[in-house]
Amino acid sequence: MLAAPVLSVDRIEAAMHRAGVDRAQPSGLAAYVVADALAREHARTGLSAIIDAVNDAEEAREQWRRLGRDERVDLVFVEVVLTDESVHRARLEGRQRDLGDFPEPSWSSVVARRAGFEGWTDARLQLDATRPAAENARTVVARLGR
Repeated sequence: MLAAPVLSVDRIEAAMHRAGVDRAQPSGLAAYVVADALAREHARTGLSAIIDAVNDAEEAREQWRRLGRDERVDLVFVEVVLTDESVHRARLEGRQRDLGDFPEPSWSSVVARRAGFEGWTDARLQLDATRPAAENARTVVARLGR
């Protein structure tokens, strides 16, 4: 078990919308900035944080690299993939995360975003979400223990 908060970019963005931030504003970018600020505060007090974000854009990944360098903390990218496309689509379309009126992504938007992952050369731990969650969690904990 990891004693680290999960900073979810989607939950942050959903909260911003509930607070009245207009959807026409760059709230997705702002949510990444908020997650970064919170993770920095945790790092400065010696604590870890888990940032739950898509990170399909190089700028997003560079933001986390910069955080690691600035705060002198180890950064571990964990990429969760679902190798069975039919299971991926079914899980996505059946997902309900209790984010108010914050919309879940459509299958077509997920397919379109995949292109952003091309060229991602960072070392990262890849997990297959078709594997049991407990097994994936043990893999992450073992990696972080190194």
